[in-house]
Amino acid sequence: MNFLSGFNANLLDGVKRLHFIGIGGSGMYPLVQILHARGYTITGSDVNEGSIIDSERAMGIQVFMGHDAKNVLGADMIVYSAAIHKDNPEIREADARGIPMLERSVLLGYVSRLYPRSICVAGTHGKTTATSMITSLLELAGQDPAAVIGGKLPLIGGYGKNGSGNTIVIEACEFAETFLHLTPDIAVLLNIDNDHLDYYGTMGQLKFAFKKFALMARHTIVANADDTNVVQVINSLDRAVRTFGINSEADYQAVNIREHKPGFYEFDVLEWGYPVAHLKLSAPGYHNIYNALAMAACCFTVGLTGEDAAAAAESFKGAGRRFEILGEFNGVTVADDYAHHPTEIAATLKTAHALGYNKVWAVHQPFTYSRTRELLDDFAKVLADTDQVVLTPIMGSREVDDGSVKSEDLAAKIPGCVVVAGLKEAADYVKEHAQPGDFVITMGCGDIYKAAHMMLE
Repeated sequence: MNFLSGFNANLLDGVKRLHFIGIGGSGMYPLVQILHARGYTITGSDVNEGSIIDSERAMGIQVFMGHDAKNVLGADMIVYSAAIHKDNPEIREADARGIPMLERSVLLGYVSRLYPRSICVAGTHGKTTATSMITSLLELAGQDPAAVIGGKLPLIGGYGKNGSGNTIVIEACEFAETFLHLTPDIAVLLNIDNDHLDYYGTMGQLKFAFKKFALMARHTIVANADDTNVVQVINSLDRAVRTFGINSEADYQAVNIREHKPGFYEFDVLEWGYPVAHLKLSAPGYHNIYNALAMAACCFTVGLTGEDAAAAAESFKGAGRRFEILGEFNGVTVADDYAHHPTEIAATLKTAHALGYNKVWAVHQPFTYSRTRELLDDFAKVLADTDQVVLTPIMGSREVDDGSVKSEDLAAKIPGCVVVAGLKEAADYVKEHAQPGDFVITMGCGDIYKAAHMMLE
């Protein structure tokens, strides 16, 4: 099949029309925005209507509902998301016609080189929030950046944007080494945790991928000095490194940390021991201090000021599906979060408990059988540390259910845990049992957010 991979500076030479298979995806949308603004004709197909497709049609883009061979006719190049199977009728037709095809992450690598400066944010946790904060920093400072973000940033009204400035900010995903298609000027390393081991096999291989990513930095590596795995990766690199941290004597260190209201933090930032900024966060959670420090380190690296960092920290109230407060029913507050790894769930629940509600409910949809099986005890430990847990069946995503693990196995390790048949059942159970003053948070990177919206309906 005629699949393209690797960097090609002439990738889009002679290309006038690009056809996106899975054009309604959040990862596709910023690429569509950027290339449409640069004069390319875009078409696309998807299987579900949605707000992204509404926005694309408003841009004048033709979007077909359903995948059909005739949709690719007239296209010079096909772009497909990782979720599209090779037996897709549009893939097969493009192959038969000799139309070049490339996966979204390959195109993202090409797009990242269209801008004089790229800031690429990698890490097992916090990528969307840190990328959003850095985008907010540049946007509020009048830099008009381009952006590709894994969550919705209210400030720019979407998952990314085409910018007229010289910088693009990109959420760099480590899954299947897709971040190695990028060429960052500034490579941000937030943390490295035991995830995607179904692909990497060992933590050593995962860290090696992050090392390769860091080595691609053309200007500076911005790294978390409090994360042992990150420190191991950067220790042997011959690149300019700027570190950030709370517990370490990093280049950028948070000191005088305190809550300005329950669950929300403010602190001073030291640059090499001297105070350069005071950051007051409008997004809750102690873990967001690290994301804000990464933003501050980038701020000074690109020549902006402490006032710019402070403005970004105070204006950023969170990205979509990142501790997103959705509303209230019968005195019960409902929120949604993307957390799908034990470390993320622990941080999310710690933040929820700090807000002072009567009882915290965790409604969790486990994502992929391999992760659930591998980290079963870790999931049980962090979920057991809340008041009430409701589990839906595991969402397999790209994996096939081999019967080796199910939500009931996890529930058996969590006192009082309830397993329900699906999203509607989860919403119904919460509506029936939650009391005024309770806080309910749905968690997972699948479609568990739908249950939260069902509660509010």
